[in-house]
Amino acid sequence: MSLNLYSTIANQYKSNSQKIRVLTESWVNKYIYCPNCGNDISEYENNRPAADFFCSKCSEDYELKSKQNKIGTKIVDGAYSTMIERLQSDSNPNFFFLNYDKNSFDIINFIVIPKYFFIPEIIEKRKPLSSTAKRAGWVGCNIKLNAIPESGKIFYIKNGKEEVKSKVLDDWNKTNILNQSISLHSKSWLFDIIKCIEKLERQNFSLSDIYQFEANLKFKHPNNNNILAKIRQQLQFLRDIGYIEFKSRGKYRVL
Repeated sequence: MSLNLYSTIANQYKSNSQKIRVLTESWVNKYIYCPNCGNDISEYENNRPAADFFCSKCSEDYELKSKQNKIGTKIVDGAYSTMIERLQSDSNPNFFFLNYDKNSFDIINFIVIPKYFFIPEIIEKRKPLSSTAKRAGWVGCNIKLNAIPESGKIFYIKNGKEEVKSKVLDDWNKTNILNQSISLHSKSWLFDIIKCIEKLERQNFSLSDIYQFEANLKFKHPNNNNILAKIRQQLQFLRDIGYIEFKSRGKYRVL
């Protein structure tokens, strides 16, 4: 896999944004495989509204976003209303995120985020365009990457180094247990607990460890008056779906 975007195919374009679009899409089409099944992916025809790439074997769709230098905590996306509608439909694609060095065109990170990690809480509404803008009143959105659990960010390339294919497929497979009929509201709580577990940075943890996040969870869910019971409920659900293992009373292990 080449870790550089440059290609002469973009020389015919004058706009920098067009050049980057062509370069990134060409690179993904050439080197990236489906994280769900390992098959090669293909590029959709231009201007398809829902996705950029698809897997002909397992029918997964992918949308590509790119950003120069650091990915940061947010990624600029399209219309806010369209994004919220997509989250509640079956047409929501998985997301590829690519960031690159603007001078060398070296790829720094390439990430896939499964579609089931996208919930309304990670979508930030931007201010409407001013009355003097060409699309006055249009409202865009940002995707808040820092609101997504780390387990939902699966790296093909991390800090300029390529991950082996088997690890990418394994990391994706581990998250598949969350790909089931869970309401968006329930996912919000579930992902909050997963983020709490990840902050502990260890495989084995206790119920009391998660109780330490009570104040933070209360701040995010002010209408819930029984945070500790909700924590226990979510841990039980994560245990039932095989995300964590119950070891003994109040003791758990991340699988």
